[in-house]
Amino acid sequence: MSTPRKRTGQPLRSVPKGVMHVPVTPFMAHMAVDYDTFEKLVDWHVRQNPSSLCVVLHIAESVSLTREEHKKLIEISVSVTNGRVPVIANVSMAGTDQAIDLARHAEKAGADAIICLSPYYWPVPEEALHDHFIRIAKATPLPFMIYNSPIFQGVSLSPKFLVRLMHELPNFIGEKEASHNFEYFIEARRATQAVRPEFGLLLGVEYIIPSVSMGGVGSMSIAGGVAPRLMQKLYDLCAAGKFFEAAPLQDKASHLWQLFKPEYPAAIKAAMEMMGRPVGPVRGPMRSLDAGQKQKLRKELEGIGVFDGGEPTGW
Repeated sequence: MSTPRKRTGQPLRSVPKGVMHVPVTPFMAHMAVDYDTFEKLVDWHVRQNPSSLCVVLHIAESVSLTREEHKKLIEISVSVTNGRVPVIANVSMAGTDQAIDLARHAEKAGADAIICLSPYYWPVPEEALHDHFIRIAKATPLPFMIYNSPIFQGVSLSPKFLVRLMHELPNFIGEKEASHNFEYFIEARRATQAVRPEFGLLLGVEYIIPSVSMGGVGSMSIAGGVAPRLMQKLYDLCAAGKFFEAAPLQDKASHLWQLFKPEYPAAIKAAMEMMGRPVGPVRGPMRSLDAGQKQKLRKELEGIGVFDGGEPTGW
């Protein structure tokens, strides 16, 4: 491993406010990771001025990577970013010890924080889940985030559970909330704010109006790799309290997510290629878009205005 670079400023005390970008993993035609293109991609994301980067997450096909590939992508992210924005490394694994290994590696690589989903596949009872997160968070001094996605986890992390972890983990700074349940979001925010006002909640994907209007810090944006200026303008309007003015942009952002979701992340990779940033195919068992699917996607993106000149093309 190369010498870790200097981290960004002071340790994170909360989730950075704004639009968090989430890079994909480029692959070559023979399905090897294209590390050279990944370097270009990370630099491109940083130049779009995101609040932070969350790297080797599921959009990056983390579950299809070897441990060595996962670690190398984190190292490259940290090196290329070089302190310009915070780097949050995904350490989610089905096993606790494997996640701890990734967490310790992320610290050595120079990441600014780590994020972790509940264990894949296993129907873990709450006490075991509590121990899982505690062990991972205590394995390093890095700020720690949880990713709540009931669809993928099969369990939702209750506000009471979050508060329990907050009392035990001073480095627990926030949660990515992907249930899209506004009642949960409000109750989680109310409970966590009572313990630590700087604790950050952000919505998964592109729903920035509900996130910011309910006290969230922003969005983990999938569309940031295709239409970063749309997403940044949407956040800026919401942060200024101009929610009615932001509504047409929110409609476009929501439309983008609905286009990407059925063939995720193949559709995102196809859209990035249309924007002049080819990142190759997806790994199996997922399938890249065929010619007909690409044509349909292009037409939809044209309707949204993605190709009208307002978004960056190429690297």
